[in-house]
Amino acid sequence: QVQLVESGGGWVQAGGSLRLSCAASGRTFSNVAMGWFRQPPGKEREFVATISWNGGSTNYADSVKGRFTISRDNAKNTVSLQMNSLKPEDTAVYYCAAGRWPTITIQSHVNYWGQGTQVTVSS
Repeated sequence: QVQLVESGGGWVQAGGSLRLSCAASGRTFSNVAMGWFRQPPGKEREFVATISWNGGSTNYADSVKGRFTISRDNAKNTVSLQMNSLKPEDTAVYYCAAGRWPTITIQSHVNYWGQGTQVTVSS
């Protein structure tokens, strides 16, 4: 069992930056692939970024490539999402996820979800 708790969401103007963090507890964090998904208002949840157990491999949605960076600190059991050059279309509830690499990119293969944190980007 893995428990995930997100933090760092909030309101920002377009062009600004936010950093989301996810604290994990439970089973051995360093063996688990981690990721971020988001659900924009009125839309389905979508993949944002994932990172392998050792941080050696990452995947990003085309919509965030070059603007978002996923990272992890296995010593602190945390995974982060640095979001730069934010756009209004990045407004969503962001969810932390845990699962196996590389299938964690697929929502149906995610084993654990956080409760979500709201990110609002105003134009």
